[in-house]
Amino acid sequence: MTTTTKVSISEKVKEYVKNAASIPPDMELKNDTLIFDEGLFDSMGFMALISFIDEEFGVQPGDDELVVENFESIDAIVNYLSEKLSA
Repeated sequence: MTTTTKVSISEKVKEYVKNAASIPPDMELKNDTLIFDEGLFDSMGFMALISFIDEEFGVQPGDDELVVENFESIDAIVNYLSEKLSA
């Protein structure tokens, strides 16, 4: 997977998280921000995130992939998607 593709995935995921979590435009959302620990997403937010990943990238995580390590931050989501999309 190219760096450009990873950047594109990162931008889409970051934009989604900012909109879904209603983050104010002046708040900086870092790629390593722990979105669940920071209270940006709860279980409903997680389910919406999984739907977004399916709709936007055509990736449906298996039950064994629905672990916090794959979705705890934008970086984690990008790494997970990069692996799935290059498989």
